[in-house]
Amino acid sequence: MSHAGWSQALACADVFKGEGRILASAFGEAPRLGARLAKATFAPELVLTDGGTTIVDAEGTPQGHLTFSRVFDLVWAGRRHAILGASQLDRHGNANLSCIGAWAQPKIQLLGARGLPGNTRCHGCSYWIPKHSKRVFVDAVDFVSGLGTNRGAHELRAVISDLGVFDFSGPDGTLRLRTLHPGATLDQVQERTPFPVSVADDLAQTRGPTDQERALLSRWTA
Repeated sequence: MSHAGWSQALACADVFKGEGRILASAFGEAPRLGARLAKATFAPELVLTDGGTTIVDAEGTPQGHLTFSRVFDLVWAGRRHAILGASQLDRHGNANLSCIGAWAQPKIQLLGARGLPGNTRCHGCSYWIPKHSKRVFVDAVDFVSGLGTNRGAHELRAVISDLGVFDFSGPDGTLRLRTLHPGATLDQVQERTPFPVSVADDLAQTRGPTDQERALLSRWTA
């Protein structure tokens, strides 16, 4: 991962601030690095897994095991925050992992909704979009796999793309730009998003790493 990608990892780490002892589930390179950074620095109580049911420490060393029933108990109790991916995402955070095109005759069959309906209804979720484009950010998703702010999502905390960090504090719970990654511009965000994006009054640049975080990222991504 380049230093430019560190901004995404740091933003992913920050979604876990103040969570306490919860299950941190992260899918994708930047989210996994972010969860490890959070565990190693400001959120030592986080419980990390290898993507399955093995509990690991910030270095990825196995520490224990969770049964799937225990994982589901944590999901239903809201004691989890997941950073997920999405093939499509609309202005309210409705996410599609199921198909592109009409459900009756899709152009592309994707993974399927899987656990996304329950995840977005029961506990906090964020999204990582590695390439911000109009193929992912759409006016309306073709199939609602994950709930948005207009459909009763429990909490959509952040969307992290290669351009910046967004939340859903815009009008009526819509996407709002919170920070821009170094080198990214507001014009790029608007050009690559098919709908207007609100901008935070205190729009800032995504933070850089602390000395400790820089050392960890250098070692983990060497």
